[in-house]
Amino acid sequence: MAEVEDTLKRIQSQTGVIGTIVVNAEGIPIRTTLDNSTTVQYAGLLHQLTMKARSTVRDIDPQNDLTFLRIRSKKHEIMVAPDKEYLLIVIQSPN
Repeated sequence: MAEVEDTLKRIQSQTGVIGTIVVNAEGIPIRTTLDNSTTVQYAGLLHQLTMKARSTVRDIDPQNDLTFLRIRSKKHEIMVAPDKEYLLIVIQSPN
């Protein structure tokens, strides 16, 4: 558990990182550095998007799987690292 904490602190300390969220398999946030309403919004929407992206990748090639999802907008860059049981979501400034 200490290793996870150290990794999250290291990610959060990077320049431009606004927040990190760890989401369980059901889409429920279990650890965050953002306020509650922002966390719930990001967690719910990105969980749905990640599941849809994973499904799309598997439809194209059943032997393949989604390993990383990166979304860039004018305001933010959102990176999602999916795992079997968790999603790690990092939101950062794109500049």
